[in-house]
Amino acid sequence: MASDYARALGARLRAIRQQQGLSLHGVEERSQGRWKAVVVGSYERGDRAVTVQKLAELADFYTVPVAELLPDASPAAAAEPPQRLILDLERLGQVPAEKAGPLARYAAAIQAQRGDYNGRVLSIRQDDLRTLAVIYDEAPSQLADQLIAWGVLNPEARRAMD
Repeated sequence: MASDYARALGARLRAIRQQQGLSLHGVEERSQGRWKAVVVGSYERGDRAVTVQKLAELADFYTVPVAELLPDASPAAAAEPPQRLILDLERLGQVPAEKAGPLARYAAAIQAQRGDYNGRVLSIRQDDLRTLAVIYDEAPSQLADQLIAWGVLNPEARRAMD
């Protein structure tokens, strides 16, 4: 029986693989058989223990830091899900391009990566907001306030920046 941590680790491994658009068989093919689909799948389900060495090798294969594969072990993270940041794409279209151009391009890139073209809303991560803050040359909290003022970001997102 898999432990909660093993399942959480497996969920992180699965999320990273899926973010890269790979199936389990795609991992096996891209790795030229180095990573067998059945083995990676068993890591993802938490059915098979992954050694630190194997985890480091998987991180290298996925070209992500090892820390990205590890689940957040803090009790607060387990108790409360991260605040969702929702962009209103319809309102974004009403903001002048000279102000919203970088955000519109960033949102379009996320939509293309996800294949998500509903055109109304788009969920983003706090890391996305931090990246956008660099692009806009503002602190993340200032950018969040500006996006909320434009009506583009859900007001509840302000708590995520505190």
